[in-house]
Amino acid sequence: MLGASRCVPRLYGANVESLYKSVGATTTADLLSRLGFVAHPKAGLVHWLPPGLAILNRVESIVRKNMDNTQFEEVSLSLLSHNELWKRSGRWQSSSELFKLSGDEYLVVPTAEEDITDYVASSITSYKQLPLRYYQINQKFRNELRPRGGLLRGKAFMMKDAYSFDASEENAMKTYDQVVESYHRIFKELKVPYVVANADSGDIGGNLSHEWHISHSTGEDTVFTCDSCGHTSNIEKTTSYPEEATDVNDVAVHYFGTTDKQTVVCAYYPASRKLDANLVKLEVPDIDLNWTDQDAIVAHFTAEEGLLSRKVVRMMDSRLTSRSNFPDFPFPFVNRINITMLTDVPIVSAEAGEICGQCEDGILQASKAIEIGHTFYLGTKYSEPMGCEIDIPDSTGKSVRQPLYMGCYGIGLSRIIAAVAEINRDEHGLRWPAALAPWSLTVVEAGKDSSAYADFYKDLDEAGINYRIDNRAKVGIGRKINDSNMMGIPLVAILGKHYPTVEVEVRGKRLSESWQDVYASGEFDWDVTYDDNGKDTKHMVHKRGFAKVVAALLHDM
Repeated sequence: MLGASRCVPRLYGANVESLYKSVGATTTADLLSRLGFVAHPKAGLVHWLPPGLAILNRVESIVRKNMDNTQFEEVSLSLLSHNELWKRSGRWQSSSELFKLSGDEYLVVPTAEEDITDYVASSITSYKQLPLRYYQINQKFRNELRPRGGLLRGKAFMMKDAYSFDASEENAMKTYDQVVESYHRIFKELKVPYVVANADSGDIGGNLSHEWHISHSTGEDTVFTCDSCGHTSNIEKTTSYPEEATDVNDVAVHYFGTTDKQTVVCAYYPASRKLDANLVKLEVPDIDLNWTDQDAIVAHFTAEEGLLSRKVVRMMDSRLTSRSNFPDFPFPFVNRINITMLTDVPIVSAEAGEICGQCEDGILQASKAIEIGHTFYLGTKYSEPMGCEIDIPDSTGKSVRQPLYMGCYGIGLSRIIAAVAEINRDEHGLRWPAALAPWSLTVVEAGKDSSAYADFYKDLDEAGINYRIDNRAKVGIGRKINDSNMMGIPLVAILGKHYPTVEVEVRGKRLSESWQDVYASGEFDWDVTYDDNGKDTKHMVHKRGFAKVVAALLHDM
């Protein structure tokens, strides 16, 4: 008697018949929901159902294996955190996406820099314990005001977050590089077409970060790549130059103040373009990006008190010339020596077709992308305010008290599943790569009792093939095949009147053609049917070679 775990889920195919005529026009988020992978009780919330949970478990397994191999230890931190830690890091006040509980004493965590740093600070006793490397895989929570795209942007999401602690910046960078290599292995094993982009660190902080993206036209991020030097970065970190500056008639200005409130930065740029404050900060690192009230900045720097000691930086975007139509200058400074002019500075968001700011030679190509991971080198951003420090001997052997150097590394498991579903689907439904499919093979029986195929299933089990049997009563063979195809299962096997010859129909997206090497060996009876485009669609193979054929086909998907 077959166990329930070897049969398709009970609700499998229950609500898909109405999808047959509209699947091509149905969004991927709706497909995942209507096909029973997930359910969304409210916008931004998610229930993981049997097929979706099976995929999630497979992603987790791949991520966990590679993090373990990079000498990270798995932990599971509390999903509730006290506000005292977040006040010390400064994020309690600055982040608008925290789920704060009633009374504002606790929050539901979106990430765990504060808690893991506090744990290490309270438990480390010697520098000889370093490096320390921890990761966890669990739900996180973000007060997303406009959840959209199903799994792509929600209030609750599955995430792998990892944290490293080292005694020196040099060692911390070695750890960072090792994690980057681990990420390459993870995304290659997942068989996703990923790109790595230099990125802004955002609310997490730090001075080095990379985003990991899947390129696709539906993505909400923009990634630029230079056709000459190959440099890739996201829109927040891409600098560009125009082919030539122009006399712009409509020039906009944005004012920034420095943290000591002694210098005003006047950033001039074409009004038709979007100013990127992070690019301004590259030129004047001590500007206060949280001081945004333009009227307040002008009022402060036009006040008579301290007027003569204040400084001005006038920054001109590289798309402007001296003949451009600049707005009036509102600051009554009389000491000209305190005015600095910066010209030909790229401070607006890049656009495709402009000159790469990295090599100043190639042309930027833009592509849409879906972010699935982010790696940050944090330095001492969290360890200093959290008191995470240890006595470490210097070159003379004298112990010096110093903060630990940190990195943090995230992968969005929910986003990976949503992105893979999006990039692989077609007009017939989903198509999962073999590494992620909830099961690899759907078996459809025709005309015999399951006991007649006992040896066949024994061979599948011994070969480690992940299969499910569609034993739904009163459902025809054609419907079972169509349901499996719409669900995105890579292969369907039909046990019919020609048994022990088994028919295999191919649904999965082909990434390579190594199965043909096995086919060419002529080891057993194996016939292949091709469509008009030369794609193999059906394989007829004797049961004694079936498991080997399936393994070869799945290897390419």
